[in-house]
Amino acid sequence: MVDFPQAFLDLIESTMPAHLTLDEFVRYSQLPLRRSIRVNTLKISVEDFNQRMTKKGWRLTPVPWCQQGFWLDGEQDDIALGNIPEHLAGLFYIQEASSMMPPFALFHFLNQPEYVLDVASAPGSKTSQIAALMDNSGLLIANEYSSSRVKVLHSNLQRLGVRNVALTHFDGHVFGPTLPEQFDAILLDAPCGGEGTVRKDPDAMRNWSLQSIDEITQVQRGLIDSAFCALKSGGVMVYSTCTLNRQENHDVCNYLKAQYPDQVEFLSLADLFPGAEQSCGAEGFLHIWPQIYDSEGFFVAAIRKTGSVDSTYIKPRLGNFPFKPADAEVTAQITNYLEQQLGITVPADGVVMARDAELWWFPQNLMPLLDKIRLQRLGVKLADVHKKGFRTHHQAVLALPCDQTRCVELTLEQAEQYLMGRDIPMGEAGGKGETIVCLDGTVLGLAKWINSRLKNGLPRDLVKDKISHYA
Repeated sequence: MVDFPQAFLDLIESTMPAHLTLDEFVRYSQLPLRRSIRVNTLKISVEDFNQRMTKKGWRLTPVPWCQQGFWLDGEQDDIALGNIPEHLAGLFYIQEASSMMPPFALFHFLNQPEYVLDVASAPGSKTSQIAALMDNSGLLIANEYSSSRVKVLHSNLQRLGVRNVALTHFDGHVFGPTLPEQFDAILLDAPCGGEGTVRKDPDAMRNWSLQSIDEITQVQRGLIDSAFCALKSGGVMVYSTCTLNRQENHDVCNYLKAQYPDQVEFLSLADLFPGAEQSCGAEGFLHIWPQIYDSEGFFVAAIRKTGSVDSTYIKPRLGNFPFKPADAEVTAQITNYLEQQLGITVPADGVVMARDAELWWFPQNLMPLLDKIRLQRLGVKLADVHKKGFRTHHQAVLALPCDQTRCVELTLEQAEQYLMGRDIPMGEAGGKGETIVCLDGTVLGLAKWINSRLKNGLPRDLVKDKISHYA
């Protein structure tokens, strides 16, 4: 049961449009959220996913504003979705339907952006959605201020096969001064009061106060100003929150407009999807109340930068960079090994880099930024070099394209054993060296042939104690 402070209800009633009622808002806020997922098209098409999961008894209802998004209905309501093989293999992401809207809105106005910034990324739902919309091309800088959440963000992006990303760990105010007018597109899903999340977290309002709104609004203003300065002229930024008051939403956007009246253009989201006009106000922003789409509360604004703005440049402190381009011979050796042994293709839109005995793949678009900002967890680790050749890394298997006909296909029972970290007896079958194991054509990870047994190559931190079943 959500306990709303009276001051909050008074604020909401004064904000809510005339065609909505406070009673309906309170009623919907007490209802549990419908579970929703987003298909990861870096791994599987929406059509193939639908066919695959329909055979397993799933009933999927499309989310109107995201072609890859679905609400889950039926027997799968009781399943621990995070522990089923399809989730562990990165075929889908468990994501609240409303949170799929900001990336969709961003790409509504763009065509193949080369440089994209996600200012506040963890745990990775919107970041991975952006990477899929980019089809793993170009470069996506994913920033997270909380150090404890960077590891979770990185793990999620690895599982989903994202390879065009580099992580940073900064206060988001740094980007305008450090990378002025660098990005074609920016998502600022700003830290906020979280008023729209009560259906998921009934305690979200526990520390709510009018004073806290004033405090966080100051942070949001600084972030949106910095992000706007980092945006190229002609680029698009989406500002979003999961809160409902106007101060953190409309007023922050209008603050930016007041700062740069000749360079800020609000873009209308009224035609973003069928029914969007129900939540679209005069400025073109989407103010999403829980009762409109039976979802979380959310706010989404799209802003085009129509001209350059002046900003103070601050040269970053970079430290020592431990990578260097691998020489041509080593690049050819690792490329040939991955192709011949595992059927993996090293993408041509990147560079093989070396760090001691490690070989990595960096997106080509990353190279010009190496001396402009301090980056963490960048690139895809391909392999370790040792005396007898190469030892392939799990990340390379998940992130790089491979010939699935070369994989060893496991049964569901074998796949569950593999995901629990166990070796797999293969009967009369046998092979030599490293191989990739799959379930229904979906890559799970690495193994190594030891006679007629597959030695498990799953990293220990990914091993599960239990695998969920479909019913």
